[in-house]
Amino acid sequence: NRFVMYSKMLQQLFFKQLPVTSSLVAATLVITLLTEFGSNLDYLWVLIISKTMIQALEILNGEVWRLWTPTFIHFSIYHLVFNLLWVWIIGGAIERKQGSMTLLFLYLVSAAISNYAEFVFSGPMFGGMSGYAYALFGYLWMQSKFNPAEYRSVVPSAIIALALVWFVVCWVGLIGSVANYAHTAGLIIGIIWGRFDARRPNIQRKRFSG
Repeated sequence: NRFVMYSKMLQQLFFKQLPVTSSLVAATLVITLLTEFGSNLDYLWVLIISKTMIQALEILNGEVWRLWTPTFIHFSIYHLVFNLLWVWIIGGAIERKQGSMTLLFLYLVSAAISNYAEFVFSGPMFGGMSGYAYALFGYLWMQSKFNPAEYRSVVPSAIIALALVWFVVCWVGLIGSVANYAHTAGLIIGIIWGRFDARRPNIQRKRFSG
């Protein structure tokens, strides 16, 4: 039937070409709906990084998924659309350029560290892909700066500038409560990772020319 046909088309178009990006977007949509934008506490308590402020006892007791599951929680439709838009555009571009494994590792590292940073400094009641999204921005920023032949045309430089302006706007408190520590940790990780990866083509060229 048509549903099966369309499902196969979507799988071919998105999941086979961009498996990591597509999976993150799909998981975010499903979990956000299950938690009813954070209002269903039965699901929320299982997904936030900790129910307490005491050293994330759940993680220490083996519930390690809590380091990543806050990224899938969103509290409004605007929050959801804004984050997933950048995850899809920039994450998809990086996955095409660098491959799925690079993007997967970038997600696993940046999400865990940015979530934990936000927990330490502001508590467990937060969620969203923005820490990971800022890791993507930082990665793309460094690649477009130090590896321009490959990356400068991927996303307009104005988009990167907008992301950095938004970063400052969030920190000065103009839009209310935002996961600024997650943003900062993600951005730092993305910058370091992107700068390192941008060096590798130059190193390889030098080796071949030598």
